[in-house]
Amino acid sequence: MDFRETRRTCFPGVPALLLLSLSTVGLIVGIITGGAMGWAQWPAFVAMALGLVVTFVAWFGLFHVEPNEARVLQLFGKYVGTVRDQGLFWANPFYAPFASTRVSLRVRNFDSDKLKVNDKDGNPIEIGAVVVWKVVDTAEAVFEVDDYIHFVRVQSEAALRNLGTHYSYDAHEEGETSLRSHTGEVAELLRKEIDERLAKAGVEVIEARISHLAYATEIAGAMLQRQQASAVIAARQKIVEGAVGMVEMALDRLSAQQIVELDEERKAAMVSNLLVVLCGDKATQPVVNTGTLYQ
Repeated sequence: MDFRETRRTCFPGVPALLLLSLSTVGLIVGIITGGAMGWAQWPAFVAMALGLVVTFVAWFGLFHVEPNEARVLQLFGKYVGTVRDQGLFWANPFYAPFASTRVSLRVRNFDSDKLKVNDKDGNPIEIGAVVVWKVVDTAEAVFEVDDYIHFVRVQSEAALRNLGTHYSYDAHEEGETSLRSHTGEVAELLRKEIDERLAKAGVEVIEARISHLAYATEIAGAMLQRQQASAVIAARQKIVEGAVGMVEMALDRLSAQQIVELDEERKAAMVSNLLVVLCGDKATQPVVNTGTLYQ
């Protein structure tokens, strides 16, 4: 059986409080007065006593609802509605407040534990997330799952673990989605998956983001060296591209302005020298050649 929230309107609590107070005081005074007169009419005494018992039970029908809170009401195990309006109310004392359940409608969040999973490439990583959520259907939250707060935590961690196994920590190909470089896309994917898992519990996921991401300790050192090597290679590629462009520009300028005539051998020597200067890790020492290239 699927449960859907049904809004319920209850009797205002302030008028009910006044009526119950007047009824209680009146019945007590009547019983005391009748007892002083010797209770010549026993039926009236019994009626007042029963009325006092009913009034006493009716007092338990008063309940209050705080801001951003709801009361889920049941009557003999049957769901009869949810009160979302804040204030003091009166309802049938057999389901309010004895069988009612408080449900907070406030926005909540939790930081998951750091989970250890294998990413798409099989590398062990540590991953954690922050999930922001709130209850949108009180009937589903109370009746569809045993403990909706625990359900949110378990399903969120399951979705996070599943996400970690479907994506790589780092992108190895251009355009590939990875956990580290595509934080916005990964966060939206995580939010959608958690939201789908929690839909049956009447919970809406507002935001879900990865709060912790790192390689596991046993491979952290090796992966750091790999990242450093990748960074060095990428930097070298940029340096070589820039150096080749500068050499090409220098040769073109020399040729266009006819500053010096270079044959193929002199061009090769010049290219070699310029590349050494531009691509070297350290500053080069100038060498003055007083002779010619062919001596």
